[in-house]
Amino acid sequence: MNRRRLGLTGDPEIATRIASYEMSFRMQASAPELMDLSREDPRTLEMYGAEPGKASFALNCLLARRLVERGVRFVNLFHEAWDHHSDVAGGLREQCRLTDRASAALITDLKQRGLLNETLVIWGGSSGRTPMVESNAALGRAKGRDHHPQAFTMWLAGGGVRGGQAIGQTDDLGFHVVEDRIHVHDLQATVLHLLGLDHTKLTFRFKGRDFRLTDVYGEVVKKLIS
Repeated sequence: MNRRRLGLTGDPEIATRIASYEMSFRMQASAPELMDLSREDPRTLEMYGAEPGKASFALNCLLARRLVERGVRFVNLFHEAWDHHSDVAGGLREQCRLTDRASAALITDLKQRGLLNETLVIWGGSSGRTPMVESNAALGRAKGRDHHPQAFTMWLAGGGVRGGQAIGQTDDLGFHVVEDRIHVHDLQATVLHLLGLDHTKLTFRFKGRDFRLTDVYGEVVKKLIS
């Protein structure tokens, strides 16, 4: 019925709707095989620290690799519990225990399967943490850190990124960036470049004005590119 209507009207939104439905069907039809880990090498499961049937960030990392090798172009992984307004030392130790091993395994697994060169891996969060301690008895907070957008770290791997380097430096307190400052617009411009897109040309018109993801800012960080 949609194809018939498309033939009558030529409305491109109908073609988009058809494509969306078809993709939805393909995703549902392929999900059972994707989620079946019975054929995964036990050594691979051990590398990730993943247990089939038990939800974890490690299992998500393994599923991310399986999605990538099946041609999925964009994969998002989420892990909560980084908001350490109390006990930042204990909180970070626990969250790193849950994520570091699996993250390293994902990079290793992609590389040994020949997928890392064409897969851009980005690790990031919403903000950093303040260098000073946060304590607020009224809110039950002690020995924590507050949100800090002025300076924080992200890392990238694969997909045309030059590895083995750290770019940027903060002051001695970790409060402000003092060297090689990278704004979020610069990061966006660089990611788009690695995807083969010129951020200055990726625009859409809204209310008579051309908009783009990097607004009127953003420079490709050439140091990041191999």
